[in-house]
Amino acid sequence: MNYQEFKDIVYNGVWKQNTGVVQLLGLCPILAVSSSVVNGVSLGLATSLVMALSGAAIAPIRTIVPNEARIPVFILIIAVLVTVIQYLMNAYMYSLYVVLGIFIPLIVTNCIVLARIEAFAAKNPPLQSAIDGLAMGLGLTAVLAVLGGVREIFGHGTLLSGIDMALGESAKSLVITVVPDYHGFLLAILPPGAFITLGLLIATKNWLNLRAEARARTEASIVKTQAA
Repeated sequence: MNYQEFKDIVYNGVWKQNTGVVQLLGLCPILAVSSSVVNGVSLGLATSLVMALSGAAIAPIRTIVPNEARIPVFILIIAVLVTVIQYLMNAYMYSLYVVLGIFIPLIVTNCIVLARIEAFAAKNPPLQSAIDGLAMGLGLTAVLAVLGGVREIFGHGTLLSGIDMALGESAKSLVITVVPDYHGFLLAILPPGAFITLGLLIATKNWLNLRAEARARTEASIVKTQAA
């Protein structure tokens, strides 16, 4: 795999086909868990790890698994990886494990994971599949981080609250109070706030894409004029 292929895979996963704001897959965990940065990023990183490892595990056996059995086999591999991560979080990040609750085991049935395994890992070598899964997961994590950050600031006036659940009591000093003596904005942390914020993120990405396309057309027109 050369550098250009690596760059294309990462760009495709993080931006061009971002699962959160382009493909709109896995909206249930995205909207439910993104009430804070810590919750969103934690679930996003867990999903990224599962996607990367499952891609690397499934790609080598893609040619020997019968077509009729491929979905059960894929789900079994994903389930094993999710179970390992679930037990590790239960052992070392119990408070965060309790907060994320059912959404950790639900990674097994998350359409983001299975759809990408089916679309890429089942057709490509292990290294590319692992990088693609990681890139897709990090793209989702970025969306969850921004979504959680916006909702947390407007909802509680803080940033990184609950980080001690992941990094220990000493990490409480990392919590940022954005708005002192803030009484909170309930809509931001309720489901309607999640839908509104996600809609704004999608609109922002579409605007950036249109702006980039317009700039590219302008540059191409200038080059064409100079060449003439």
